[in-house]
Amino acid sequence: MRPKLERNEEDDNEGEGEIKNENARAIMIYSETISLSTKGFTDMIDITGQVVSALKRSQVRNGLLTIFSPGSTAGVTTIEYETGVLRDLRKAIEKIVPSDISYEHDRRWGDGNGFSHVRAALMKPSLTIPLVNGELTLGTWQQVVFIDFDNRRRNRNILLHIIGE
Repeated sequence: MRPKLERNEEDDNEGEGEIKNENARAIMIYSETISLSTKGFTDMIDITGQVVSALKRSQVRNGLLTIFSPGSTAGVTTIEYETGVLRDLRKAIEKIVPSDISYEHDRRWGDGNGFSHVRAALMKPSLTIPLVNGELTLGTWQQVVFIDFDNRRRNRNILLHIIGE
């Protein structure tokens, strides 16, 4: 059903008015932080359970959930969280962005984590998942995974932002 456009009689501006939709529902916004301790060096952590728990606390039934990792040396993705696939992903990442070559970042800053910045840029820091009837729309073998590419242990905070009805 299309929203009705009603003209406000007190409004002197011709053509302007309010849109009123009698079918409109309240939009809820819920935010939460997941804290993790990681090992670095492509450490992969299944955070699906924590994300599902946050979704239940939010009480949002239909909408979008965004998972965001602040920082420039980590990423968020989905994958079947199975040891063989995890090893395959680590090998592929190492081939695409080797950890044992020279990076301009390392020459400038001397911290040895140039590879982790490049890996994170390719994997991306966020993931958005549609929510339908209070459920993540993940496939049967699909889990939400946080990957820490840095060259050291880290304490990480991952932001969850849920919006919907």
